[in-house]
Amino acid sequence: MPQPSAPGAEARLALGAGLSAYVIWGLLPLVFQVLGGLGVPSWEVLAHRTIWAIPVALAFVLMAGQGRKLIALARQPRTLAWLVLSAGLIAINWVTFIWAVNDGRVLETSLGYYLNPLLNMAAGALIFRERLDRAGYIAIALAALGVAVQAVALGYLPWVSLVVAVTFCGYGIVRKRVDADAQTGLFVECLILSAPGLAYLIWLQSSGGAVGTASPTALAWLIACGPFTALPMMLFAWAARRVPLSTLAFLQFVAPSMTFVIGVSQGESLSPLRAASFGLIWLGALVFAAGAWRRARRAAALAQSLA
Repeated sequence: MPQPSAPGAEARLALGAGLSAYVIWGLLPLVFQVLGGLGVPSWEVLAHRTIWAIPVALAFVLMAGQGRKLIALARQPRTLAWLVLSAGLIAINWVTFIWAVNDGRVLETSLGYYLNPLLNMAAGALIFRERLDRAGYIAIALAALGVAVQAVALGYLPWVSLVVAVTFCGYGIVRKRVDADAQTGLFVECLILSAPGLAYLIWLQSSGGAVGTASPTALAWLIACGPFTALPMMLFAWAARRVPLSTLAFLQFVAPSMTFVIGVSQGESLSPLRAASFGLIWLGALVFAAGAWRRARRAAALAQSLA
């Protein structure tokens, strides 16, 4: 990505990159619903998604000049093992999301991604011994209460929301431990997933069960899943290093808000009790974002006083 000429311009460009990433993620349900309408099953979409993301991810690796890092990464069995785990977690997340949006459960995926930053906060305290302030405890308590109310409203545990939130949180934890840049890590993850994905597609094709290749329209949408997968990941990775934490805290609620609107506009049931559960989650998210904003302000004030 080209470097802007002034710090203010860079900050605006970074904010635009981060916002663009979350807007793309927010629109993904519509892409997968188009493919579902064309009859392409979730596992076939996942297989194509990992394969067509490879050339896009490789292009970002080369643009970032990380070819040597990629070669070095290939010689690190421990790091590769961690990336196998992260690839497995993101595959579960992706296929659950694809299946859910085509099964009329867009609102459940929205709840899952609202829960994610709050789950990250809890994981940071439990795994990385990060300190939680009062706002953190309140946000986590509100999220837990929201999940409980959602379970009562649905009549069953919102497992789609929990799988989406837990796998994406687990993915973030693993990637935090892996000594690999976002570009090289994503490329290697796509390579790892493409092996079983390609084998699955070959089997589908030979057995006459392939849907994606039977229609030029479906194939075009499947190929588009490559950029839809890799581009927002790279935009987010670039923006995350350049925008304040408080800004990221607000941005990460853009995508689930968009999917919430999509689910409601498509007629998914939103009973008063279920709406109350989202209200609790939103309140927890607001407390989380306000806490992040206050911490960022304190850190900036401290840095300024020491300058």
